Amino acid sequence: MDILTIERLGGLAGIGSLGSRMKSQGQVALASLCAEDQTAVEQLFTGRAKKRPTAVADGFCYRISRTVKTGVETIVVTEEAVPQSLIRCVKDELT
Repeated sequence: MDILTIERLGGLAGIGSLGSRMKSQGQVALASLCAEDQTAVEQLFTGRAKKRPTAVADGFCYRISRTVKTGVETIVVTEEAVPQSLIRCVKDELT
């Protein structure tokens, strides 16, 4: 079962940046997502996503990682490209 690790980065507070005291992350099993979201995630990793994300000042990016046979694959995409089911699993915590 593939587990996705999702980290929210950036924003006005600079979440996840060096020196930030805020950490936003979560995990979700790929199999627990609806078929549409599973396809969207696969398209993000293969670069075939329908949405062409654009950076926004003080906007969030998401680092999404998964383990495959050859190791860990990681992508960073803007918030608008991430399925809501992944965004909802991210929780904020002070470090």
